[in-house]
Order: sequence, then structure tokens, then C-alpha cells
Amino acid sequence: MAAARKHGVSEQSIYRWHNKYAGMEVSDVRELKRVKDENMRLKKLLAERDLEVEVMKEIQAKKW
Repeated sequence: MAAARKHGVSEQSIYRWHNKYAGMEVSDVRELKRVKDENMRLKKLLAERDLEVEVMKEIQAKKW
């Protein structure tokens, strides 16, 4: 496939992207990426908060 060679990716990647994004507009793909990035950021914040809560629980348990 010429497109795969032109962009230096495997044909399988082209087919996978086509199946994943077929029928979507460029703006839809951009919005999907933005939402995924935001979701990743929020998951990271939640994990950090959970870790802080666990540390505080351990500190509190050692005081008594």
C-alpha cells in the first residue's frame, strides 16, 4: 500500500486506523483525542489523591 510506505507505517496500522476512525470527521477525531487526554489527566489526579488519602490514613493509624 502506497500510503503506508509514504508515511513509514505498516499496512496493518493503516487498516486498524481506518477501522477505528472510518466515518469520523477530522474535528471528531480531534475531540476524541482531547477527551481521552482529559480523561488520562483526571485519572492521574484521582490516583494521586487516593495515594495521599492512603498515606494520611497510615499516619493517622500510627498516632494511636
